[in-house]
Amino acid sequence: MVDTLRFPSLTSIRAFEAAARLGSFAEAGRELGTSSASVSYHVRQLEAQIGARLFHRHPHRVELTDAGQLVAGEATSAFAALRASFVKAAEAEEGLLSLTTLPTFGAAWLSPKLGRFRTLHSQVRVQLELSEAAEDLTSGRYDAAIRNGHGHWPGLRTAELLPSLFMPLCTPALRAVAAGVDDPHRSLDVPLLGRPDWWTLWYRAQGHSETPPPERFGTSLSTEQMDVAAALSGHGVAIASPILFASEIEAGRLVPAHDFVAGDGRTFWFVYPVARRSSRKVVLFREWLCDEAARVRETSRAFIRRAVIVRP
Repeated sequence: MVDTLRFPSLTSIRAFEAAARLGSFAEAGRELGTSSASVSYHVRQLEAQIGARLFHRHPHRVELTDAGQLVAGEATSAFAALRASFVKAAEAEEGLLSLTTLPTFGAAWLSPKLGRFRTLHSQVRVQLELSEAAEDLTSGRYDAAIRNGHGHWPGLRTAELLPSLFMPLCTPALRAVAAGVDDPHRSLDVPLLGRPDWWTLWYRAQGHSETPPPERFGTSLSTEQMDVAAALSGHGVAIASPILFASEIEAGRLVPAHDFVAGDGRTFWFVYPVARRSSRKVVLFREWLCDEAARVRETSRAFIRRAVIVRP
């Protein structure tokens, strides 16, 4: 009699289902990555547990008994449904790319371009989150990230995108007022916006050891994009990337307050765990993103060529 309180071993059921479907313990063993003897053992365990013989055993094949035929159809349907559900889960996983990136890069540069990726690869939906922090890519929450640095992150594969450059940007109406921005001692009628450390590096790259006094700075904002938004509103001169804000420069909404370009030696990188190197969605996005970055590097080559790199 079957023990209704104890469900038969799934290993035994799997061995039975494969043998019933293939008509052979040897073929079942090959499919399951084990031996025919192991399949036979598990089937006997199952037969002993339910108290019914499931196969007639012949020298080179097996044949289902009436009891075996009764169970085989249900078992095969159940495992087929399980296989289908795992396939659906894998397809759903490959259909959503979860990406984390720095706020300014994501909002100012990447977001306007994502429609092109969607047009090329409509089967992959991108979920983009912005974060200043370097999120943990081993937790499974994110598939990949865009980081700024020197490309050395253990356990991660990297693809180089764009150099990290900065220069003073302002509206055309403020360019004349900001003409003396290259002199850290000169008093201007327009405040400086953006990270003081970037301003310091920009002046250092020109040979100045001094830094602008605190009173030269305007409102302190949390991101480069917000600094540029303030500059676009005419509130000052922002130290920002001419690459990330190339569209604003091309449209004439922003102009360089001074032509000198500096960099801190860092680069934007597309990064992803080694375990995801074969993920189709990651591969598709990496290839598309690298193509986009290559085009932007070409159109920004004038800024890149004349940039002076100075380490913090």
